[in-house]
Amino acid sequence: MSVPRSVALERALYTLAAPVLAAAPNLSPDSPVNTVIQLAGAAGVGGWVLAYKSDEPGAGRKFLRWSPLVLAAAVDVAAKNTIGWGPWCLDGLLPAGWAAAGLLVMPFSRHTRRRHRPALAASVPAPQLQPAPEPSVAQPNDGADTFTRQVRWLWENRGMPGRTIVVKAIPHEGMPNDLSLLLRASEAGRPISGLTEEAVAAAFGVDVSDVRIEEVVRQYGREGGPGWKEVHVTPDANERRRKAPTAYEWWADRIGAAGGPVPGSEFVKEVRDHGRKVTHYIAQVPDEMGEPRVNKHALAAALKTKYDEGRLFVTVDGSQVLVSLWDSSPLAQVFSATRELLTPDKDGRWVTGFLGNGQPARNRVYTDRGAAHGLFVAPSGGGKTQLMGLHVAADALFGAVVMLATEAPDEKTAALGKHTARYGVGALYMIRLLRVLVALMEIRGEMPWEDGQVHEWDPTRPGCPYRMLSAYLDEFLSAARNGDYGAEIMDLAELVSVKGRKYGVGLKVAGQSIYVQDGFTQLLCENLRDNCIPVVLKVAPKKVTDMFKALGIPSEYIPDPLPRSFSPAEKGRIERVMAGEPEPPSDSNTGGAGWIIESKQPDVLRTLFMNFKAGIEGYFPDTVATLTDYEIRELEARGLWFDWNEPPRPGEFGPEPDDEDGDDAPSKGGGKHHGGGKPTRRDAVTSPRQALEAIRNLSSV
Repeated sequence: MSVPRSVALERALYTLAAPVLAAAPNLSPDSPVNTVIQLAGAAGVGGWVLAYKSDEPGAGRKFLRWSPLVLAAAVDVAAKNTIGWGPWCLDGLLPAGWAAAGLLVMPFSRHTRRRHRPALAASVPAPQLQPAPEPSVAQPNDGADTFTRQVRWLWENRGMPGRTIVVKAIPHEGMPNDLSLLLRASEAGRPISGLTEEAVAAAFGVDVSDVRIEEVVRQYGREGGPGWKEVHVTPDANERRRKAPTAYEWWADRIGAAGGPVPGSEFVKEVRDHGRKVTHYIAQVPDEMGEPRVNKHALAAALKTKYDEGRLFVTVDGSQVLVSLWDSSPLAQVFSATRELLTPDKDGRWVTGFLGNGQPARNRVYTDRGAAHGLFVAPSGGGKTQLMGLHVAADALFGAVVMLATEAPDEKTAALGKHTARYGVGALYMIRLLRVLVALMEIRGEMPWEDGQVHEWDPTRPGCPYRMLSAYLDEFLSAARNGDYGAEIMDLAELVSVKGRKYGVGLKVAGQSIYVQDGFTQLLCENLRDNCIPVVLKVAPKKVTDMFKALGIPSEYIPDPLPRSFSPAEKGRIERVMAGEPEPPSDSNTGGAGWIIESKQPDVLRTLFMNFKAGIEGYFPDTVATLTDYEIRELEARGLWFDWNEPPRPGEFGPEPDDEDGDDAPSKGGGKHHGGGKPTRRDAVTSPRQALEAIRNLSSV
């Protein structure tokens, strides 16, 4: 225990004064020291008198305070009146006793000092029961754990943001600075309205992005609603998420976030196909968000590629999204055609090519409504003849009779003609082929099946007396604009497109356009579209929208134009510019690439490659299917079965002009005019009988 400085000084004074008090009377009785001691004693007596007469409390303490001076004077007087040092050395014992008495009296002499009043001298008040402090609103006595109480203290110290109190605080395992809070309004029955991420972030000293506030749903045994909030403070988790995110976190931050490439989507799984060198990402969009919305260009950027490279393909199936990212564009690959791929299965389907996601793209030779039509659209060099060759081979492998007419000859079309029942060039050949198709519709409509009845053509029904017939019209629009035969070609094509399917007659039209303004009628386009799977190849970017609108594709499903090349751009362009070197040539490898339209949404595909230079015999059956003898006899009887490459027969297209008409009369009859002007259309022909009747009226055979 420490000794106060005043106590130490008094003890020293008594110790030093005792020898002086013993020696002064015996060594020098007349010494001034004795006078000083006696005067001090007189002053002590005076102090006693004043203390006695005073009305103030504390007289006893004052008596004790002055007693050392009075006793010192008494010892000095006694020592002066003894002989020598007195009996038993009394003059030495008395100062020593005085010093000892002073040491005992000293603690009491300090009682009058305000800073040093011991408990013995002060009156001790009687203990009283204090009222228990009321518990704080922010610190309810509900038996919460230590962590929750500490968070409550911090929350209260920071001003109770949003006028809320902490119901429970839960630390996150492995994250020392992360926690979740369950909050409720400090006033019962009031909603929490002023709580913000900024206020919570300021309370915990974290970034605003590290705070997330959620609604609280009412649960059994606990309230919910606007008076409750759940707050997550996750600075550690966000730091780890930024540096090393999981696949789910990466998708949520980069792709599924609001305003991202696929907003609202949630990552499901990632699948790597090492054999095909493609990575598939599967995501799910909540049903309440409707159909997924995909920004393909933003998605490509998030996956560190460019959409124009052709490596990224998106497939939407209901609320699921499949994102396929290829190591190199599958559309830049060459998929060789094989007889196995071209052979139709039991449902009449065969492989036309491969989609961007790697699936086989299939077309069909027939549908549930009869023979399938065909529509192939591509610019020059887009792969139209290649595509037509694939269809010719598929029809031939199915056992169908194939006939081919083209407006202008070329090497590949002539090679295909060797594997067809009939092949010819020009608008004259095409109109004769269409007249035969119309006649066959009437002939087949009267041919009995094995059961003796007449049925519509059905490949799954036994006893059919004729084969399916596929007629290919290449460069159809050019022939339809022919000044002599174009109008009838279009009329007959419309008729076959409407009713040919019921008699096993499929019409396959190939051209560079399907626009009405180019001469393609809306009726023919709709009939072909409804009964076929169109394929559109390499359309110019500015024509993509109009082309697919003409095919009846909704605007939201119209695809983006294909890039000019599927090969990635060579690196080092800056170095070439600095060195003044030319750019390498672009690899134009988009021939055979385009879209197949089986449903409402076009899918990107790359058609199979038929190697014409190496020979195409291996793609076709050994024998070429032809019409039945009965059909040929009926056609001959109608004057329609002969060499269609012959010049127009007399009266085949109307009465011959009189000689006096001179050079102004049309050379091929029919009232047509030479040149590029659009001919006048004949009356609409709506049935095979009407068509044959018109042919008979025009023919003298």
